[in-house]
Amino acid sequence: MDDPSTGMPDCADYWLCQKLYDWFGLDWLAENARVLVATPARILLVVLVAVVARALAHRAIRRLTDRTATGAMPTILRPLRNRVAQHDADGQITERRTQRAEAIGSVLRSFASIVVLGIAVVLVLGELGINLAPIVASAGVVGVALGFGAQNLIKDFIAGIGIILEDQYGVGDVVDLGEASGTVEAVGLRITRLRDVNGVVWYVRNGEVLRVGNKSQGFAQVVIDMPVAHDTDLERARTVMQEVADAMYAEEEWAAVLLAEPESLGVEQITAEGVFLRVQVRSTNADQWRVGRELRLRLKERFVAEGIRTPLPLLAGATGNGSGVR
Repeated sequence: MDDPSTGMPDCADYWLCQKLYDWFGLDWLAENARVLVATPARILLVVLVAVVARALAHRAIRRLTDRTATGAMPTILRPLRNRVAQHDADGQITERRTQRAEAIGSVLRSFASIVVLGIAVVLVLGELGINLAPIVASAGVVGVALGFGAQNLIKDFIAGIGIILEDQYGVGDVVDLGEASGTVEAVGLRITRLRDVNGVVWYVRNGEVLRVGNKSQGFAQVVIDMPVAHDTDLERARTVMQEVADAMYAEEEWAAVLLAEPESLGVEQITAEGVFLRVQVRSTNADQWRVGRELRLRLKERFVAEGIRTPLPLLAGATGNGSGVR
């Protein structure tokens, strides 16, 4: 209503009311300035600030993850990684870093969006004069119900975040997850996909992974046990194994693959079938199986040339360690 003495609306003490009355001369617009102008303007400002904040947060996260995926390796990791990267013919290391960065970025972007959206919703509801207490209480009840109903799903996501952040395994790693083992093809927040030696694809829920045996992290230790007959000159056999491994280590073809000098450890086991001599060599994780196959071949050929006999029961297929070489 208008003030009879001045002809101004009764909200004349409010500066926006005065401005609107001066500009448009409409009583109803001036009297409802808070509802029709001030509140929508504040809500619009909240929305705009939220959109800008979300965009800036996503941009910062994207730049960080892109630098992690494609940038230079941290200095502390270069001595070992540089040698390994020379044999990344399939781009497994790059793919692993990229996938890990994308997964972390997805989690961070989702978290940033939820925080910004939550704050914006609370501010908008406050501007509308809605009592937030019942809503917060109801949201708490719904959250508890969803937590009980989807606890396995939440468990998988939390475990997946831990696996990615701790870099327990990644694309290209050969891992043993208990029920399934093979080469990791994808690591997600909920599911890990790997393919075993028979080509079977396994999908493992991250929440069900209780322990991980990673055969491809850092370096690999190739261990070979060669069986010989009981009457063999063991010192001579051990020397031959050391010579074969040293010759392979000295070759230029294998120089970048073998990371340390081979060690002939001598007698590892004595059974009724024969004596087992062990040799081990450290190699890059990507080449451990190729190194093992080549070294077994050379050891067998040298044993034949030197007349070092393999236990006959093993060659005849008797029960025991099978081939005697692992």
